[in-house]
Amino acid sequence: MTYETLLTDLEQGILTVTVNRPDKLNALNHMVLADLDRLMDLVMSDPEIRAVLLTGAGPKAFVAGADISEFLQASPDEGAALAKRGQDLFFRIESCPKPFVAAVNGFALGGGCELAMSCHFRLASDNARFGQPEVNLGIIPGYGGTQRLPRLIGLGRAMELILSGGMIDAAEAHRIGLVNHVTTPEMLLETARGILLTILSKSPVAVGQAIAAVNAAAVNDVDGYAVEVDRFRGCFGTEDMKEGVTAFLEKRKPIFPGH
Repeated sequence: MTYETLLTDLEQGILTVTVNRPDKLNALNHMVLADLDRLMDLVMSDPEIRAVLLTGAGPKAFVAGADISEFLQASPDEGAALAKRGQDLFFRIESCPKPFVAAVNGFALGGGCELAMSCHFRLASDNARFGQPEVNLGIIPGYGGTQRLPRLIGLGRAMELILSGGMIDAAEAHRIGLVNHVTTPEMLLETARGILLTILSKSPVAVGQAIAAVNAAAVNDVDGYAVEVDRFRGCFGTEDMKEGVTAFLEKRKPIFPGH
């Protein structure tokens, strides 16, 4: 499948996806959103894709925000529809049973920060910058930023960042828990791939069930303990569970069939 605004490369089960509008600092316009939506269809349907590594083209930006030029002529109802479209897409990423990791290689501002936060976790190069500067434009985050940022860094820090429209560097993002690791730009993708390859050595069934259980209360606002029991039950009787337990008892590495 080809895309107008994305580059893709599948290797060892990891689909590397690069938002490719470097002349616009990879800003999210309607075509990027449409391409990402089509990408999710592929990710969910292709068994060869076991994880996604998301990054941005060029040395300056992961995704520097939404394409502001699309905003000026939009009516309030059109603005609401745009926000809902972005939220729906980012929820697809967040709830995907296959791990999504953001490799933030520069500016992740506005919609770009929201895109990174919809991934299951984030790595950053030491030149990365994060922020929700929407108040500077007379608007607020609309792609889930007002909900995900407080969950990740706490209510007070998120409120200050959103209300001030400020920006933080990679070191501060790591300190407050917005990103898991900070590395050099040269090592960013290799480090992210290394983590994903470790995850891919585990049971695909268990990984998907774990994502759903972790997201239950935090994302879906349901009884997380009940979901945990249900997802725990869902692992039993699977070939992955049988192989994992058998391999443990036989003191060997498991070879998970993925079902």
